[in-house]
Amino acid sequence: MTYENISQEQAKALINTGANIIDIRDKASFDTAHIAGALHISNENIQDFIRDNDLDKPLVVYCYHGHSSQHAANFLHEQGFEKVYSLLGGYTQWQES
Repeated sequence: MTYENISQEQAKALINTGANIIDIRDKASFDTAHIAGALHISNENIQDFIRDNDLDKPLVVYCYHGHSSQHAANFLHEQGFEKVYSLLGGYTQWQES
């Protein structure tokens, strides 16, 4: 398995147990609003994130609608992260809950 798509409820449970939250939307969108505790990751800082973080710590990745985060989650898994999750519906659906 590479990564798993998860619901908002599953994401909240992981976040509450200390998972890293990764926002891959553009910087302006992140600066406007994001999930509390999220880290903004882009092409410019992804290698630093990979180098500096625990590969065993769960990651919850999200984007706008849950499509791009699947590609990012797969990439992060390929880089050695063991527990990678993509938030279904992305930030758009998160805001509606």
